[in-house]
Amino acid sequence: MFSSTRVRRLCPVLALALSAALAACAPISAGQPTLLSASPSPSASPAPSPSATSSSASATQSCTDPTPSLRPSGPLPAPGSFSDGSFMQVIHDHGKLIAGVSQDTLLFSYLNPFSNQLEGFDIEMARQVSYAIFGDETHVQFRVITPAQRIPLLGSGAIDMVASTFTITCARWQQVDFSAVYYDSADRLLVPKTSHVESLQDLGRKRVCSPTGSTALDRVKHASSHPIPVAVADRTDCLVLLQRGEVDAVANDESILLGLAAQDQSVKVVGPRFSDEPYGLGVSKAHPEFVRFLNAMLQNMESNGTWQSTYGRWLGSFGPAPSPPTPKYQS
Repeated sequence: MFSSTRVRRLCPVLALALSAALAACAPISAGQPTLLSASPSPSASPAPSPSATSSSASATQSCTDPTPSLRPSGPLPAPGSFSDGSFMQVIHDHGKLIAGVSQDTLLFSYLNPFSNQLEGFDIEMARQVSYAIFGDETHVQFRVITPAQRIPLLGSGAIDMVASTFTITCARWQQVDFSAVYYDSADRLLVPKTSHVESLQDLGRKRVCSPTGSTALDRVKHASSHPIPVAVADRTDCLVLLQRGEVDAVANDESILLGLAAQDQSVKVVGPRFSDEPYGLGVSKAHPEFVRFLNAMLQNMESNGTWQSTYGRWLGSFGPAPSPPTPKYQS
């Protein structure tokens, strides 16, 4: 599937670089995975007030489709032509867009060991936002974050947006806002090529690794076969644990797992898709006008062919570019 020369050249070096880096930092993450109960465990964050909990639970229960976002206010404005006080104007005045990204998701957002630059589909999405605000792609500051840091950093205002294979869910809508879907993925499994595992049902009482803060971790915790969830900080930590034989499988988005499999020829992606994983750009709930702006930008990317060319550049090894996800709007 990953037949391009670019991917074949990068993968062995990436595997060595990532494995060396993770081994050096093993006490932080890969060496200390967290085994979780198969049932939901208490959150480490402060408990919300009863009224907030009731309101959030009610809103989540009423959500059946998390993908509708805020309708664009109109055509995409020219770079720098924003209303006073809008978040786009604040970012423009600041001189840079601060985007939360990963550095270990091959083809989506990874640190190229040859150039020492972040590259991939999500990185290009962030650059397109910079272009829409400033008129060029260079006014973006990338902040490398873990999946568990995405929501807290958006809430604190430390980052302006998240472009990091961020799945849109009903529960997450209670804490952050999302753009319309810009990429459709799904959860699957990564196992050694010698494994006979084909689905979560084959992993009863077996250790399954997923990053903390990922939707895959929640699905493993609630699987009817009762696998043992193992939580780690970063996606490649799961690959290291699988290589060491410390877990039996990795559960995560198919797009992420295919990238991991491209780094290590001893593993394979298996099983049916056991969830839908629609990706959106994450934004603080304090800036709905920014969400509408991003959705106008995504419409432009579809109409002028930028989405299709970006897909071809980074994900063309998956096959021909599909049609971009059709946007849905709630208001």
